[in-house]
Amino acid sequence: MLDLDINEQNVAVEQLLDQTANPRHRYLLQSYLRHRYLESAGRYQEILAPELTVDNPVYRFSLIGREPFVLQGREQVEMLYQHWTQTDQCVFYVKDESVAVGDHMVVSRGTAYQQTLGSELAAGGIDADPEAMYLSTSRIAMIWPYDDRCRLLGEDVWEFEPGREYLKLEPGDVLTAKQAGDLLAPFIKPLPPFDDSLLPGLVAVTA
Repeated sequence: MLDLDINEQNVAVEQLLDQTANPRHRYLLQSYLRHRYLESAGRYQEILAPELTVDNPVYRFSLIGREPFVLQGREQVEMLYQHWTQTDQCVFYVKDESVAVGDHMVVSRGTAYQQTLGSELAAGGIDADPEAMYLSTSRIAMIWPYDDRCRLLGEDVWEFEPGREYLKLEPGDVLTAKQAGDLLAPFIKPLPPFDDSLLPGLVAVTA
């Protein structure tokens, strides 16, 4: 049985939010949490809502074994999220994560696990069963930049050594996007309205 719990994917972020007093930083962490829960729940359309993400996000990826690539604009980003959701590859787990927040970014580093189709691994030259679902594991670092109104500008994602590992999942350990969405629904909280008092330079720092 898989020793991972999707409900614990954002434990490090939740802990940092509990310890954070700066109102702008709290808002950024709430936005970050909402995005991450929505992504694994398959609710990608809500990620691209104007209060969460700018109109022209830029996602940059530097992944082991691949040339760096960029997704430019809402259409390209949405296509990726849609593909992951439709193929149940939107399911992520995260462990051993460290998270930091600043006025214009959230930074994290940890071990990420993503459900990955065996057919896509095989197409990429990996020795995999094309009929199976795998759990792809890698060490990652991410920087998510935000604008003055706490809207996501994009994602910068790096994988680093020792590289990816792939675990073939038993059918009973595979979550569908629908199942993940049902499990994560209690954790998906609405984002409070943005107030101009949260703009950089206007926030009163109390801790």
